Amino acid sequence: MPGAIHAEGLVKTFGRVRALDGVDLDVPEGTVLGLLGPNGAGKTTAVRVLTTLLRPDAGRAVVAGHDVLTAPDEVRRSIGLSGQFAAVDEYLTGRENLRMVGELYQMGSRAARVRAAELLERFHLTDAGDRPAKTYSGGMRRRLDLAAALVVSPPVMFMDEPTTGLDPRNRMELWSVIQDLVADGTTLLLTTQYLEEADQLAHDIAVVDHGRVIARGTADELKARIGGERVEIVVHDPGRIAAAVGVLGGFSRGEAVVERHTRRITVPVQGGARLLAEVIRELDARGVELDDIGLRRPTLDDVFMSLTGRAALEEDADGSGEPGGPGKLGGSGKSGGSGKSGGSGKPGDRTAPAPAGAAAAEPAHPKEAE
Repeated sequence: MPGAIHAEGLVKTFGRVRALDGVDLDVPEGTVLGLLGPNGAGKTTAVRVLTTLLRPDAGRAVVAGHDVLTAPDEVRRSIGLSGQFAAVDEYLTGRENLRMVGELYQMGSRAARVRAAELLERFHLTDAGDRPAKTYSGGMRRRLDLAAALVVSPPVMFMDEPTTGLDPRNRMELWSVIQDLVADGTTLLLTTQYLEEADQLAHDIAVVDHGRVIARGTADELKARIGGERVEIVVHDPGRIAAAVGVLGGFSRGEAVVERHTRRITVPVQGGARLLAEVIRELDARGVELDDIGLRRPTLDDVFMSLTGRAALEEDADGSGEPGGPGKLGGSGKSGGSGKSGGSGKPGDRTAPAPAGAAAAEPAHPKEAE
């Protein structure tokens, strides 16, 4: 039985760029799918197709039981969307932002006020609720944006890189909020470039690159695919990196990953603690002084490097990712401004009810889609 989010063979092109190239996804109800990939992999395009903000060139998708092409209004009434940038009106207070979204969803004035107060308390924003949003910190704006996406308690949520730009403390606070949502039964599709975030939050992970899903499974299943362990060292003298790589090459079962700015070298190995002792002896014999050494299991970063040959935060060298700048839709209104998609006439990253019979939004020009 298809999940709360189901897609088959999604294709979307912008000129010569194939942003989606036959994407299949399935997210069971009450679970989190982490869509993991570098900039330009197709993550945001997939979210915009699934939330009716872009029409696919081919394929089909069903969200909360509704087809995104034939029943876009029903999809929009069943979902919440928190985009890459906080789509709040900085001149309104936090409370006014939430009430405005409630009224766009055609909630009564009293119901919108009550819901706004509930969400301000839930997201620890009550004390700041009557201040203009422009006085909020980045973390507070992010929490307000997420609160606005939850005004009508949607059964399905989409979060497009929700913690990008947040400091570690605010990121962990937002993780806690997301975990609470899922515990309450919300189905979530989360896009991220942060491997730790996917590891922490997602029940299942789909690795996306060049518009295709290239691997899928739980974090443990993906790590098991590449197997083995990793010896990781930090060389004291940058001039001895080449010598250290030469030593590790005698123990490695694959290519060394060298981070010259941190003097860190990582190689895949098998042999456990006994092999680590041999590595230490050989490095000492070659006069390679270390600041740190350790043996660890593969991480999602190792998985991504193994699958794609590059790091998750790395962009395509040819720039052929998702076209256009962040957060632009339909040629009007920038994501992160005051517009809320579907009721105000200013498309932003918030999904709200569209006028009856409205078709799925389509960018006026390929450069307007990410």
